[in-house]
Amino acid sequence: MSSKMIIYQILPRLFGNTHDRLIHNGDIESNGCGKFQDITSKTLQEIKKLGITHIWYTGIIEHASQTDYSAFGITKDHSAIVKGKAGSPYAIKDYYDVDPDLAVDVTNRMHEFEALIERTHMQDIKVLIDFVPNHVARQYHSDAKPADVFDLGELDNQKLAFDSQNNFYYLPGELFAPQMDLTGDEQSPYVESPAKATGNDQFTSHPTIYDWYETVKLNYGVDYVNGKSKYFDPIPDTWQKMRSILLFWAQKNIDGFRCDMAEMVPVEFWSWVIPQVKAKFPDIVFIAEIYTPSSYRHFIEIGKFDFLYDKVGMYDTLRAITTDFESARDVSVKWQQVSDILPHMLFFLENHDEQRIASRFFAGDPLQAVPAMIIAATLSVSPVMIYFGQELGERGSDVEGFSGDDGRTTIFDYWSMDTVRRWYNKGNCDGALLTEQERDLRNFYQKLLNISQDEKAIAHGEMFDLMYVNYENQMFNVDKQFAYLRKAGDELILICVNFDALCSDILINIPQHAFHYLELPEGTKMNGVDLLSGEQELEQEFSSHTPYSMHLNAFSGKILKMKWAR
Repeated sequence: MSSKMIIYQILPRLFGNTHDRLIHNGDIESNGCGKFQDITSKTLQEIKKLGITHIWYTGIIEHASQTDYSAFGITKDHSAIVKGKAGSPYAIKDYYDVDPDLAVDVTNRMHEFEALIERTHMQDIKVLIDFVPNHVARQYHSDAKPADVFDLGELDNQKLAFDSQNNFYYLPGELFAPQMDLTGDEQSPYVESPAKATGNDQFTSHPTIYDWYETVKLNYGVDYVNGKSKYFDPIPDTWQKMRSILLFWAQKNIDGFRCDMAEMVPVEFWSWVIPQVKAKFPDIVFIAEIYTPSSYRHFIEIGKFDFLYDKVGMYDTLRAITTDFESARDVSVKWQQVSDILPHMLFFLENHDEQRIASRFFAGDPLQAVPAMIIAATLSVSPVMIYFGQELGERGSDVEGFSGDDGRTTIFDYWSMDTVRRWYNKGNCDGALLTEQERDLRNFYQKLLNISQDEKAIAHGEMFDLMYVNYENQMFNVDKQFAYLRKAGDELILICVNFDALCSDILINIPQHAFHYLELPEGTKMNGVDLLSGEQELEQEFSSHTPYSMHLNAFSGKILKMKWAR
């Protein structure tokens, strides 16, 4: 039986960067850059202790950048169409290469990444990387592609706005003329003729600064301009090229792909390509970034994805409860909406797109999200993910360069993070420079994630939501508390969290149906041990006739492993 998937997302560009004298909008020389080699065996051992099963290395595939690597045979990018000095990891420039920023020896960059994969596997951690299928950098050009591979767009008929065998969408007769300066730091402006459609489905030569102007949309055989008609027979050339790219990376011994904006690519492509990749690599996983709940089942059942982001559902709800905009009872609504596919939903409270919990834009205090994190990690057998620095209370308060004061950690700039830098401690990875509160928070995450993986009732068991039977309970605030049971075999766990800023003494009703559904003996005495604190609760009767009493501190929760009294 496989363990519950617990993912740790890392942006290597920032992770191992120890520079602490940082310049706004600084280049790689002034601000430094983390390297593959900074993620050492010691680093991975300490990450593993968090309970992590998978690391998602973000920004691995070579993307557009304002750093010039032309001396190494890598085509230089025009600065006007690169976001930030370091560039977006989602403006792919060469699908067959890795980011040269991350290598100590640029000429040896792929071998350095392969060594990181091997080091990660040596610690019994699996490797995920991004696959960015919807769009590429405006100056996409592969310097590293196999000899028998044609570049994207190389054989396109640029006189046609749409052709199912073209890799891009064109605006014949039009120059690329976005609503911004096209000179940047260069002597001459960037020229694109004919203009190509922009990555966020902007079929215009005049995208704005708020569009994904640094990218171009890939053509999977859908004629967006003429009613989104689909031309999938014969198989579009882009499908063939993307299959080759996926197989190229799968052969590097990675364990899965997080597929960026998967829903912007036709589900028919995924239905075609995922089974082919899995036929050669049966254990590889595919995770879809997706934001349209009405499409969830299509991407699982037809698209063959293993897991989907549950951003619009669980993330948005947990965030809203944490910040007093929704009721705790709404968690029940959200999981019930996806009850048939719940094991496929990936839960998280942070990633590179979202604001940091500790930022003033979210909770302001990382401890305030403890109840939400307990739910995200233990409600279901679903995978759970954390973003590096989340476990330290990283605030995302820096104004790094292209990335402004938005509560996020930059993906566009050369930078380092104070909390991660102090935890990393020049490679000792011992947290010696952390504050007491930061160490306590990391210890909480370590306990919670290991409990989630090690306890079979959580990793593999059934869940029984107790909210519906407590709506009229005067000793249980359904707006601030949430309770449920998890059971596997003879192991039973009662979980209750408190989103309130005040301590609460509560009584939890447990319905008779729970005893029948979970096959529990009713009316016996039980002892509960809180797996988070190690404290033992007073022995109580466990039945549908007697509410279970519990004391909860502010912004806290208990994971009670129940044992029948002898």
